[in-house]
Amino acid sequence: MARPRLIFLGPPGTGKGTQAARMATRYNLTACSSGDALRDEIREQSEIGRQVNEYVESGTLVPDELITDVMLAAIDKFPESSGFILDGFPRTVPQAESLAVGMEKRSLPLDGVLDFQLDHRKIIERITSRRICSNCNRTYNLLFMPPAVAGQCDACGHKLLQRVDDCEDVIATRLATYEELTVPLVSYYTTRNLLHRIDADAAPDQVAEAVAAVIDRLLES
Repeated sequence: MARPRLIFLGPPGTGKGTQAARMATRYNLTACSSGDALRDEIREQSEIGRQVNEYVESGTLVPDELITDVMLAAIDKFPESSGFILDGFPRTVPQAESLAVGMEKRSLPLDGVLDFQLDHRKIIERITSRRICSNCNRTYNLLFMPPAVAGQCDACGHKLLQRVDDCEDVIATRLATYEELTVPLVSYYTTRNLLHRIDADAAPDQVAEAVAAVIDRLLES
């Protein structure tokens, strides 16, 4: 296997986005989230972007098929023969099925799905401890990546804030939605012998080594 094609799956707060960025650098892969891809298409005012923007502006849910089209368009822009990590996509079984069809047409079989697992109580604790700089948007976590001076950004000195959607009630709702829509993907990918479980209840460096061990095994197969 030259470069692996991977999906990082898991609820918010498990650190999968952080690990996607780290593994992209470590293995020279392209990391892409659905949010990144959506914003790119909207900014470029592509045909797909215009369709997506209609849903975004109206506040309605973007259909599974359209989100998959956005992600496949992103994949088509990746460097030729590049491996990649899809961060947090697909989120539903229909999205996974559509993605599989699109990747099969492109002769890009999926190599592995890493499922980041963490107790919901710890997820809530992590997210409610997150702080963001009011000026430069640098992110901190009071549990394992605090600022040098409490409440103040290390980079620019501005005040740190907690995002409105980082409160416990909102997080609980997001986790319930994840359980309903995304957990079935675990069975979907398990039956296809693609799923690898990652214990996200550790320091980022330890989780990174666990993720790297899975990728190394895939590269050796």
